[in-house]
Amino acid sequence: MDMHSNQLENDLKTLMQTAASRRKMLRWLSAGGAITLLGCGGSDASTASTSAATSSGTTTSTTTGTTTGASSASCSIIPEETAGPYPGDGSNSNAGGIANSLTLSGIVRSDIRSSIAGASGVAAGVPLTIKLQLVNTKSSCASLAGYAIYLWHCDRDGNYSMYSAGVTAENYLRGVQETDSNGNVSFTTIFPGCYDGRMPHVHFEVYPSLTKTSSAINKVKTSQFTFPMTTLNEAYQATGYTNSVRNLSRISYATDNVFSDGTGLQMVSVTGSASMGYVVTLTVGISA
Repeated sequence: MDMHSNQLENDLKTLMQTAASRRKMLRWLSAGGAITLLGCGGSDASTASTSAATSSGTTTSTTTGTTTGASSASCSIIPEETAGPYPGDGSNSNAGGIANSLTLSGIVRSDIRSSIAGASGVAAGVPLTIKLQLVNTKSSCASLAGYAIYLWHCDRDGNYSMYSAGVTAENYLRGVQETDSNGNVSFTTIFPGCYDGRMPHVHFEVYPSLTKTSSAINKVKTSQFTFPMTTLNEAYQATGYTNSVRNLSRISYATDNVFSDGTGLQMVSVTGSASMGYVVTLTVGISA
């Protein structure tokens, strides 16, 4: 009887030790062992959280480092800049009186390399396509359809048609386009030269509609944009831009009277080459 009692006592001790050991193992697993086991399976923390939520029947959102779904667009108003002395929009005069290309027959056009309305000059230079998109900063960068953009710039010699000596009778490198349903306009032109004292640039004015472009008093924005230095250096190696090379060496964005405060919203994106021609794009934000 005593022998049986001792055996029973030993068996009970063994069972108690086994149970304690199991409880210890469970505590270890709940404290971190389970995470280690999941990690061995190749899952990350996000997967582990998602799996746990799914198994419990609860819908849980997880963050994977990439923003998905709808989000508000962000854009900024392009800076207001001077139209300069050669706008040809009826706001000033040239040698013949009020200079207004906006009233010329044929001014609404995409290809602005040739003169119109009886003038016959054609601007030579590296081919350039300018693509602008007009957006509304007050409405999550929504496209602005039905607006009009008047654009002008100097020729490869740094001269402005209608104003500069030798080209006062010309009106090339000036044109108006209406924005399409996506707020886009496109102009076919030539790469502008660099004249002394200014970084190369293109001027433009925004009008609320095509019918409002007959006079500068109706414009809602005046600004300018420029080109990356690498593009300028490459473009000016082409025939006809010798003076631009010299003039560019004497100016910089930091010393330019328009771009010295920054070019973040006025620097175009560029594709192409001097030999094949360039395509530049820019998003133009206005408060409409």
